[in-house]
Amino acid sequence: MGLFGLFGGSSRLTRDEIRARVAAGAVLVDVRTPAEFSAGHAAGARNVPLQDLPRRMDELPRDREVIVYCRSGARSSSALSMLRARGFEKVHDAGALGNVM
Repeated sequence: MGLFGLFGGSSRLTRDEIRARVAAGAVLVDVRTPAEFSAGHAAGARNVPLQDLPRRMDELPRDREVIVYCRSGARSSSALSMLRARGFEKVHDAGALGNVM
């Protein structure tokens, strides 16, 4: 467990962990803006911008793992907190797009 884990946060998944979990059925969610998503995104990712996440959470499955990512890791960290606060237990932060691709 990393330092963040001691304070209730989460250490980020590695690229190999992300790929394995997506291959096993995890849902990959890009929380960047639609323009950023259109400019390039991880294959198979869904775009649910962070600002839309509170009203679009019902689009995400609660029975599968959900992995969120963004450009730098700040928005994905916020998304992780929002989802956990709404009862999502199988949610992970991949951090930046570069960690996913």
